[in-house]
Amino acid sequence: MAKRPALAKSELEVARIVWNLGSASVRQVLEALPVDRELDFKTVQTYLRRLEAKGYLRTKIEGRTKIYTAKVRPQQVVHQVIDDMLRLLFGGESLPLIQHLVEEHGLSDAEFEQLRNILDQAEDQKS
Repeated sequence: MAKRPALAKSELEVARIVWNLGSASVRQVLEALPVDRELDFKTVQTYLRRLEAKGYLRTKIEGRTKIYTAKVRPQQVVHQVIDDMLRLLFGGESLPLIQHLVEEHGLSDAEFEQLRNILDQAEDQKS
């Protein structure tokens, strides 16, 4: 599968809204944006058109309204964005990213336990 063009932060924000809603019109995306975003209808429409052109969303017409749905699973996009970030910011190394997340954002006790389980499972699979 060919790699899709990278998403701008605003495009990713709009795509996440469509993923969360399952399908959405421009108006529905606009209404789902945080109030402080202050984007207008035309700007949201532009982002949705870009996402369609880049291959992340597809459209169907219902009456006179374009409805956008995911063409790519969100997890695929998350995978691509994280891989790009690891490569660009950390030279492909994952430990500095994990260290940054733990030191800067912290983990709850439950999250520490989950992380320990993930590491234990990864270690078991390696041996």
